[in-house]
Amino acid sequence: MGHVNKVSHVFTLSHVAEMLGEDEEWLFEVAEEMDTEDGQLWVVGVGEDGVMAFTDDGIENLTNLIAIHKDDPSIIEKRRHVLAAMIKPKNEESDEV
Repeated sequence: MGHVNKVSHVFTLSHVAEMLGEDEEWLFEVAEEMDTEDGQLWVVGVGEDGVMAFTDDGIENLTNLIAIHKDDPSIIEKRRHVLAAMIKPKNEESDEV
């Protein structure tokens, strides 16, 4: 018999932020490090872009990540700099002839 999915419910990011007493935007940045295997997933509805959500295990993993980020608040800023460098726009060529 193949893998059986045992997830019966998930919690949205906004709900988890409220449960944990954390800022939702900050929590989103922390949770971006997680993968589906970590218990973070996206729930999509008709006409929606989707919302980040977590399984029970995902909330536990997220709680561990929160502790890591609170011990070293520079992690998010470092990731922002790396991402900014990766998507830095190329210099446009001059229109002068």
